[in-house]
Amino acid sequence: MKKCYGLFSKVAVVVALLLCGCVGGFGERHFANTDEVTKGTQSPQLKIGVLPTQTKTEQKRMIKPLDDYLEKVLGRRVDFLIAEDYKQVVDWMIEQKVDMAYVEAVSYIEARERGAEFEPLVAPIDKYTGRPWYRAAIIVKADSSIKNLTDLKGKRIAFVNKSSTSGYLMQIAALKENVIELSDFAQVIFPGTHAKTEATLFEGFVDAVATNIPSYIKRQKIGRLTSVNSRVLWQSAPVPHSPILVSQKLPPETIKDLKRAFLQVPEGIEDIVGTELAGYTLVEDADYEPIRQLPINMKNSEGAK
Repeated sequence: MKKCYGLFSKVAVVVALLLCGCVGGFGERHFANTDEVTKGTQSPQLKIGVLPTQTKTEQKRMIKPLDDYLEKVLGRRVDFLIAEDYKQVVDWMIEQKVDMAYVEAVSYIEARERGAEFEPLVAPIDKYTGRPWYRAAIIVKADSSIKNLTDLKGKRIAFVNKSSTSGYLMQIAALKENVIELSDFAQVIFPGTHAKTEATLFEGFVDAVATNIPSYIKRQKIGRLTSVNSRVLWQSAPVPHSPILVSQKLPPETIKDLKRAFLQVPEGIEDIVGTELAGYTLVEDADYEPIRQLPINMKNSEGAK
């Protein structure tokens, strides 16, 4: 599954978003207690922080095969730590309590700005695009009277988390371009994960949800939100996939081994944050510059109005 792409050239168009149109049984050694996390770089085992994107049961199920694979190829113990929220993963990185981290692009940028000594290692290749990018989206019920972004005014909406790239930042950029503020909604909630956010639409608690296309497709497969009972109101330009980060304090040989392990990951191992996986590709800090610049572009756009 070794694949490499020039990610930056593929997704630089994300900065043009403002011009984009609508369209159970697990061994405890695999899952450390988040209350007992100590500095990762001082331990013989490899500690990997993971942001919560699914239910804990589902995420643990997805982690188990990857954990077994990494322990086999690296020849060392690997502990996964599922965070309670996006902020906790960033805090672990800054406090050097983990050696690696699965984060959203926005969380990576925040961590770097706060002094975390981590760098991108690899990013998942999306099964549906064949590239290391995806699209953010806003989903509504199929029979909803909401036909465009302007129709969202006065409605109830769920965003994932304010640190989510595809569950908040991308949608906010598009809404601002259409002169829509959070105060224009009847209700705004933040369930915390893509799965929980999408469930609020299925259960009728909100009129629209902010998520991403890969997560929406996964929800269709399990029969919750389907093409019959829901539809895509809006989707973004390509967004670079969430990076898997590695501590710069790890020995260069260990980082090299990790790159090799992910680039050669066998069929059947899932991406543990929910991407329908077709392998991994190498990424670097510059690949996430479009996301880093988006808030700046939004502020500049507001100042020009």
